[in-house]
Amino acid sequence: MTNSLGDMQNSKAIIIFGANPAVNHPVGFQHFLKAKERNNAKIIVIDPRYTKTAAKADLYAQIRPGTDIPFMYGMLNIIFENGWHDKDFINDRVYGMADIMAEAKNWPIERVADVTGVKADLIMQITKLYASSKPGTLVWAMGLTQHSIGTSNTRMAPILQLALGNMGIAGGGANILRGHDNVQGATDLGCLSDSLPGYYGLAEGSWKYFASSWGVDFEWLKGRFKSPEWMGKNGFTLARWWAGVLAGNEGEDAIHNGGTNLKALFVMGNGITSTAQTKKVKEALDKLDIAVFCDPFVNEGAIITDKQNDVYILPAATQFETSGSVTATNRSGQWRYEVVKPMYESKPDQDVMFELAKRLGFYDQLIAGMGKGKDFVWPEDATNEISKVIKTIGLTGWTAERLKKHTDNWHMFDEISLAGYGEMAGEYYGLPWPCWTTKHSGSPNLYDISKPVKFGGMGFRNNFGLEHEGNNLLTPEGSAPVGGVQNIGYPEVTKDNIETVLKIVLTPEEKEKMGANWKVDKSNLIVEKCIEAGIAPYGNAKARAKVWGWADPIPKHREPLHSPRTDLVKDYPSFADKPNHFRVDTRYVSEQTKQDWAKDFPINLVTGRLVNLNGAGVENRASKYLAKLTPEMFCDINPDLAGRYGIRDGSMMWIHSPQGTRIKVKAKYSYSVTPDRIFIPFHFAGYMEGVDLTNKYPDGTLPYAVGESANTVTNYGYDIVTQIPETKGGLCQISRV
Repeated sequence: MTNSLGDMQNSKAIIIFGANPAVNHPVGFQHFLKAKERNNAKIIVIDPRYTKTAAKADLYAQIRPGTDIPFMYGMLNIIFENGWHDKDFINDRVYGMADIMAEAKNWPIERVADVTGVKADLIMQITKLYASSKPGTLVWAMGLTQHSIGTSNTRMAPILQLALGNMGIAGGGANILRGHDNVQGATDLGCLSDSLPGYYGLAEGSWKYFASSWGVDFEWLKGRFKSPEWMGKNGFTLARWWAGVLAGNEGEDAIHNGGTNLKALFVMGNGITSTAQTKKVKEALDKLDIAVFCDPFVNEGAIITDKQNDVYILPAATQFETSGSVTATNRSGQWRYEVVKPMYESKPDQDVMFELAKRLGFYDQLIAGMGKGKDFVWPEDATNEISKVIKTIGLTGWTAERLKKHTDNWHMFDEISLAGYGEMAGEYYGLPWPCWTTKHSGSPNLYDISKPVKFGGMGFRNNFGLEHEGNNLLTPEGSAPVGGVQNIGYPEVTKDNIETVLKIVLTPEEKEKMGANWKVDKSNLIVEKCIEAGIAPYGNAKARAKVWGWADPIPKHREPLHSPRTDLVKDYPSFADKPNHFRVDTRYVSEQTKQDWAKDFPINLVTGRLVNLNGAGVENRASKYLAKLTPEMFCDINPDLAGRYGIRDGSMMWIHSPQGTRIKVKAKYSYSVTPDRIFIPFHFAGYMEGVDLTNKYPDGTLPYAVGESANTVTNYGYDIVTQIPETKGGLCQISRV
């Protein structure tokens, strides 16, 4: 998220792709409505379903799932043809836009209308309104990401913003709405299988930096792996961990996991039934040697499995029984205080992990990075360890003391700009990263060159070299954060070039203390010198619209693996099958062309969230008050579609997937969906393919609401880069019970 929810009140236009903040982010949605009320901002919603957010929109387009790229190229084609793009911004701060312009010409408005299902005059109306209402912000959520081309979708959206010069300004930016608090923090701190904390890569240099920072021997750390080369390999993703268990079974994708299948699973704070293809999750759970679920409520992974032994449920403390920092969707840190002590036999997550580390024999190494031996204070010392180590995204300023002070004085910050006043003057609420030093203000809007670096200013990162195909990737004169010693683009700062870039002379003592570059400089001298000189440590370069080395260097439309438009698959095929994709061979074009999916599964399947539930619903459905609002699983279905299958309002119906699975749910007539698609929420569990599993819950733990999991029928399909599942572009068949 480049800006913040409050900053949207500066916007003149808000365009929303695949997000429903009125339901999914009801508190944050107040900022959308305030922008509309106070700033006359226009709200534009692009979504396959008419949502409560769409009800507040000035313009609404009911797009076919999986066609966001054609829609945005259609907008860009109109923008470029009419000269509505920001030519100076593109020239000075963007690389590769010429290729985008060329591709946009392939998307005349008539073709866009055919592919997306949105009428041509509405596309023109939306484009003209958004391009002429500046600044404009672009918002998205899982409706844009959960596709086999999800990464291309999330590149396309910022490219649209770059074309209009809507980046690096108040009221602009690309604002990605996280599902709940600390999703951002989870990725920041390494809950990904292809990076270390802070998005450090898996290269040996990164491992050595962390070994040194953690106070452990690098050779010992290397010895934890089967062999040294495994340190640099991606792991399994959450989306396909189950493939690591089932590989070798008939019809399953092959894996690359050092000659063995996965045998154990430890789940902490994750609703495992929110993972796509729940039937495969069940099969994998059944086959494991051991499964452990650590949650405040019964994780329904323990319910769906038929495994009789070595399934353990550990009672974890809730967020109210613990303390520490979380990271909000806009990169701000917030401190949570413990409200009550852990109740009954429940334990905080860290106590469970500490005990596990002791049993596995590396507790001393786990806590060494805090530098306090066994006398550390949790979570303050752990927070300060993070502050000390994570340079890449600028967490140096996030000490426990500072984060607590912001939470204690939250009332002394402006809700729109996040700027503090009084005692908090000179800082932005939550110190949104990058927060380069313990005196830095934090950075409310990324890539804003109108501010000095010490107050949150920066250009785009120099993260991809200095040139490409003979083209300079650094910005020209005049495109640098104000107040710095450089008024032009510059490379990321290293020990070797710091004196040249910053126009300073270092003392021998300073050179001795410095690390090789700003990301591994434990002294933090490089960053401190940069801030003094008004220089962003990561450099100042052009934004990259073209990503060489990826399957699609510029975003291209590719039909979903299970497309309702068989006629378009030939023109817009998926990717070649990808071997060893996060350790799993992954099917793309072979799955797409395996059969005419639309013939047998002609209905688009759309999934989403309900305002009273969250994720797998493990926590929320245990509340009788929240459960009463939606006491059972249902399917929103257009009456015309239901009539063709003899399905009555309130009757039970089957939904069938291309993978041969099915769920039984209650039909709910709704005109929010067109007759070619249905909508189901993804919060339920307790039934599987019509079978009641509620007898498996331990006494006293049965939720107040149970039902089929939507993910039992979500389709096979995974993003080509991240492997996020294609839950928003699948197909299904329906029948009456």
